[in-house]
Amino acid sequence: MSLRRRSILTGTAGALAAAAIARPSFAADSVMVGVSGPLTGPNAQYGAQWKDAFELALEEVNPSAAHKVQYQFEDSQADPRQTVAIAQKFVNDSRIIMELGDFSSTASMAASPIYQRAKLVQFGFTNSHPDFTKGGDYMWSNSISQAEEQPSLADYAITDLGRRRLGVIHLNTDWGVTSKNLFVSAVQSKGATVTLAEGFLPNERDFRSTLVRIRDSNPDGIVIIAYYADAATIIRQIRTLGLTQTIIAVSSVYSPKLIELGGDAVNGVHTLSNFFPGEPRAEVQRFVTAFQAKYAREPDNFNATAYDTMVLVSKLVNTYGTTRAAIREGLPQVESPSVIYGTIKFDPATRRVSGAQYKKLVVKDGAFAMFQGGTPA
Repeated sequence: MSLRRRSILTGTAGALAAAAIARPSFAADSVMVGVSGPLTGPNAQYGAQWKDAFELALEEVNPSAAHKVQYQFEDSQADPRQTVAIAQKFVNDSRIIMELGDFSSTASMAASPIYQRAKLVQFGFTNSHPDFTKGGDYMWSNSISQAEEQPSLADYAITDLGRRRLGVIHLNTDWGVTSKNLFVSAVQSKGATVTLAEGFLPNERDFRSTLVRIRDSNPDGIVIIAYYADAATIIRQIRTLGLTQTIIAVSSVYSPKLIELGGDAVNGVHTLSNFFPGEPRAEVQRFVTAFQAKYAREPDNFNATAYDTMVLVSKLVNTYGTTRAAIREGLPQVESPSVIYGTIKFDPATRRVSGAQYKKLVVKDGAFAMFQGGTPA
């Protein structure tokens, strides 16, 4: 099988090396991390968001660090077959002391056994599938598990919004099905009802027949478990069909891109996020100001998570050491600055960050805003 890949090397001066160079120049005071993620294909926008945040973080942390961080980005297209090939490349490259990615839990988990056997930390910073960190003691994540998010989403829909008959449309992947099952269980535990749950394929674009079936199940709210690009298309088609039910969506839809792609149709959509640029915390506002100055746009949760992750990498290598073993030994102990959490600290048992608080958001007049209460019409 051929692997479409694109390697990007970023260092202290922000220099980029061409993908054709197999082993780019590597400064003696630098360390290398491998990134597996989508730069082409249907999820390419997420890899681009990661890169923007990585660049900003490294511009800030590298100048004063004893060990400068570089990264090599391999294009996986978030395809499990390609993440396996990338994992084999990374574990055989002695310069790579830690791996970041992949974008989807499904793509990451396909490669987990390779990283576990090689004792190379796989840091799935967007991997919210509850089973991702169960793949071994070298699987870590600063993403909140869907086992925590879905009960929060159900509570938002039922308690805050007063919706008790919920139709669900979900991405038909391992992540999407697991998230749906957790949501259904949470809804039922609150005495409410899921009227119908329908899956869709990753490349699907026409959701009308699915939405008609959801409409016919007579819900008072429609729940979307997807990423923002698919969610924008689904919401447009919901409104085209004349459905007026309240729309509630998982945190992975939170991005200015949802509004850009969905237009007026996404007004009134409710979601959760553990990052919101309007939050007044000093570390949030400093990050937002720096990101806007560099990219002339507002950061979203994908940017914030990627930024936090690269800051964490720098903290690890400059506190605990520059070997694969040092990274693994440092993760249970590290306390790293975070725009999302304030401070990142891991629960060694789950290998995830604990204690995250979700912000309840709603799209209002073409922008995300904090939900201030009240039941939608």
